[in-house]
Amino acid sequence: MSAPAPAPRPHEVVVVAVDRVVGFELGLPYRLLGLAEDEHGRPLYRVRVATLDGRPVRTADGFAVLPEHDGSVLAEAETVVVPGIMGGPAVREGRIPGELRDALRQAAGRARMVSVCTGSSVLAAAGLLDGRPATTHWRDADAFRRNFPAVRLDPDVLFVDDGDVLTSAGVAAGIDLLLHLVRRDHGSEVANRVARRNVVAPWREGGQSQFVERTLPEPGDAGTAPTRAWALEHLTEPLTLADLARHARMSVRTFTRRFREETGSSPLRWLAAQRIALARRLLESTDASVDRVAAEAGFGTPASLRQHLRAAIGVAPGAYRRTYRGA
Repeated sequence: MSAPAPAPRPHEVVVVAVDRVVGFELGLPYRLLGLAEDEHGRPLYRVRVATLDGRPVRTADGFAVLPEHDGSVLAEAETVVVPGIMGGPAVREGRIPGELRDALRQAAGRARMVSVCTGSSVLAAAGLLDGRPATTHWRDADAFRRNFPAVRLDPDVLFVDDGDVLTSAGVAAGIDLLLHLVRRDHGSEVANRVARRNVVAPWREGGQSQFVERTLPEPGDAGTAPTRAWALEHLTEPLTLADLARHARMSVRTFTRRFREETGSSPLRWLAAQRIALARRLLESTDASVDRVAAEAGFGTPASLRQHLRAAIGVAPGAYRRTYRGA
């Protein structure tokens, strides 16, 4: 019986706590990254919480936090996470202390930078988001645009992955982003184990809308949910808008309106996203050929799959499998 492979060196993660940090978001990196393990139960990340001076920091939730580390651990960081903050000069005026700005800039030269919610204002104030796509909590979008006009803000998405800089919207979107990091680093099986342990959804697409106005259904109206469930069971078929409306027993116009009210997306855009999600799962977790993946996800041909996958995430199926499947 062969001995297990040598234990991997855990990826170094430093969580930077600043004044008025949101307590829940401060704990997310440990819950999502710190609990990620390989198949032998060995940790894949080491997560450390720090303030620059090592002193306690106030949270926005009525208590203070005493970190175990000071800013010196940033020298070892491979990923730096800045959780959201409630108010303060960074969010209201786009200002952070000079020592924090310098420490983040220095870390950015060698580490992946990640923010949760309004932590993006801290990264932006350090000049790390200029010219780059980013997101933040939708309630703070107007202030963010005023303070950081050089940032390409998209306030409608859950998170933005721009390679070495990643930003997310509020609270639950931070969970989505951190699970996305685990998927990106180690593949879907590891990320799914972390999601199950935390009893959260294993994957939501980053481009999904942050905030959807939901209208109450008319009495006796079941809405479009049954049709969505039916469509997920028939993704291999060439479904059309008329097919979906017919299943829902609505006119195309009524079905389209109700679908957008309930999901924040058009029916065909939602359908394409489900096909892409299925194709990604198949590429990550099976050895099925690209032809087979294209057929099972309902794209019909490998060329169609390649076109849709490139449009959605910018890579071809083969490159996606090599990059995201993990070891």
